[in-house]
Amino acid sequence: MARATSNRQKLITSIIAWAAAIVIFFPILWIIVLSFKAEGDAIRTPLGVLTSSWTLDSYAVVQDRSDYLKHFFNSVIVAVGSTLLGILVAVPAAWSMAFVPSKRTRGILMWMLSTKMLPAVGVLYPIYLLFIQLGILDSRTGLVIVLMLINLPIIVWMLYTYFREIPAEILEAARMDGAGMRAELLYVLTPMAIPGIASTMLLNVILAWNEAFWTLNLTAAKAAPLTAFIASYSSPEGLFYAKLSAASVMAIAPILVMGWFSQKQLVRGLTFGAVK
Repeated sequence: MARATSNRQKLITSIIAWAAAIVIFFPILWIIVLSFKAEGDAIRTPLGVLTSSWTLDSYAVVQDRSDYLKHFFNSVIVAVGSTLLGILVAVPAAWSMAFVPSKRTRGILMWMLSTKMLPAVGVLYPIYLLFIQLGILDSRTGLVIVLMLINLPIIVWMLYTYFREIPAEILEAARMDGAGMRAELLYVLTPMAIPGIASTMLLNVILAWNEAFWTLNLTAAKAAPLTAFIASYSSPEGLFYAKLSAASVMAIAPILVMGWFSQKQLVRGLTFGAVK
């Protein structure tokens, strides 16, 4: 009886999991389907879309109209650059809060997290003016700085939570052996925290790659990443569904492939101390 109940619970859990996965993945699947349709067929009913002919015309038009590789490399540089810069800032910050805490550490962490609740549009104007004054508007340098700053609270929180899982006695032993702060960070803490750091970097790359608000408002032509590449297919004349879908597939394909191949590392880091 107990075994039958357990099997029934597993079956129900599997059904719920598959249903949730289908609901989550369906929008991506539908975008892929629309990208292989002609513009006139893409606005038909779902049944009409599925029964219409398949074509690569939308991909050809997108490739001819836009410089995909330029936007792609901008996305890579901005996502990787903001991630590396964020890690360089966050590792020492998380280390000090995890192993040299003060009475204000918890308050600082909560304040950092609260900045993520601030509407981005509320600080757009001053940042826009500041970028004009610094001469970094529509530049990859400006985007790297902005994306690093907006994701920094998440990076610090993830690394802080992960570092808390590392026994402080190990670092104390290193200090007794004469290790300074630099040696402690580079040769003791970092090797032990590689899973957490790697998962944090992967998550930050995904967040930076998908960021649209700042990339659309702080870039025009030179530094525009793939999010701006997608937005270029929305015009006052209307939405070009097939071309917009093709551009979206071309933009999300690299990050989907990266997420697929690194999912084990990402899940391992997120479940083993990075987020608990």
